Amino acid sequence: MIEVRDLTKQYGGKLAVDHLTFSVEPGRVTGFLGPNGAGKSTTMRLVLGLDHPTAGTATINGKQYEELANPLRTVGALLEAKSVHGGRSARNHLLFLAQTQGLPKSRVDEVLGLVGLQDVANKRAGTFSLGMSQRLGIAAAMLGNPEILLLDEPVNGLDPEGVLWIRNLMKQLAAEGRTILVSSHLMNEMAVTADYLIVIGRGKLITQSTTEDVIARSTDTSVRVRTPQAERLAELITAAGGTAKPGENGGRAAPGNGAGLLTVTGLPASRIGEIAASASIVLHELTPLASLEEAFMELTSGSVEFSRRPEPAPANATQGSPQ
Repeated sequence: MIEVRDLTKQYGGKLAVDHLTFSVEPGRVTGFLGPNGAGKSTTMRLVLGLDHPTAGTATINGKQYEELANPLRTVGALLEAKSVHGGRSARNHLLFLAQTQGLPKSRVDEVLGLVGLQDVANKRAGTFSLGMSQRLGIAAAMLGNPEILLLDEPVNGLDPEGVLWIRNLMKQLAAEGRTILVSSHLMNEMAVTADYLIVIGRGKLITQSTTEDVIARSTDTSVRVRTPQAERLAELITAAGGTAKPGENGGRAAPGNGAGLLTVTGLPASRIGEIAASASIVLHELTPLASLEEAFMELTSGSVEFSRRPEPAPANATQGSPQ
């Protein structure tokens, strides 16, 4: 378990982490979210003992990182994929790390196979693409078969197959009872990967909750419904206090699938399903439209440090072209 208590880090006049408190529990993937400059990477560095807090504590299984007897066997981390010696081969990079922790050589080949780098194991790491470097970083994090993993933007630079692979790997490791903390700016990916979310802004905790609960807080509570009996269902939804507006096909049955589209507000998806079932109406789709991206933008709207301001219109924007 990772425990952060009243963690504070100040760089000169800037408060990068501001009295932050949270726990990362085993058995689930915990997403660590926040805008650029929110303090996510700084917090991870403090947990890993790469920097020292101004105040508060960050512990791993009740100990600070420097107190761990065999750190790579306890916690693995990926913070910067390109922070390897470019002249070393992938195998030698991992072998060097293994030797510092008394790990067998066989473990190096195991993790190279795990991340799919066995065919390029003898190539210099400096020639690797960003995606390959990410895989090498994950191999290094997994070298000691640790019970805790901290991953900062692990899917950065990966192709779709690689994104699916790391998603499934994190889920598998969490199912084994390991503690997984993953930072990412890809909200759609976090929505399908993380079981629990910790959201921070300007170094402060904004919220921590299950992914479903965070999404449910979005102000967009509309539901997309497809049914061959759209008009009948719309009448029942209206009678129940909801609002049903026709979709792109005007609510009429679409060619080929026989289903009309409705956008419903004022009723949760579960209630819409109950109404349809009680009237023996077949549903082809029942999709809440609230998304993690929308919920995240609402939660962090007051914590964005770097935002793009609209460019002022040219002075002659409203004037006609000179003759």
